[in-house]
Amino acid sequence: MVDLIHQRCFNHAGREAAAQCPRCGRFYCRECITEHDGRIVCAPCLEALLAPEPARRPLVTAPLRGLQLAAGVAILWLVVYGLGRALTAIPAAFHDGTLLRSSWWENL
Repeated sequence: MVDLIHQRCFNHAGREAAAQCPRCGRFYCRECITEHDGRIVCAPCLEALLAPEPARRPLVTAPLRGLQLAAGVAILWLVVYGLGRALTAIPAAFHDGTLLRSSWWENL
């Protein structure tokens, strides 16, 4: 066992250690330790103990993400296909420039 008398605080090098954190094993002075559930722990370990566990995703999310991706690709394809159909429906006279040179345009 390490002799506590010869140890220094992990956060304050000029102070003697008052306790050793049982979770991380580091030595700390009286200001750096606290009591929680009947045992003495350091502040970083206390934060880790009190931190909520990350929420677990249900197993349904992976297939649902794939379905969302497929639906997004299908919608994008339909939009691009519809735009292509609309552009091909434009009369050839418009592309040639003869539509704008019609008689009604010249009368303005």
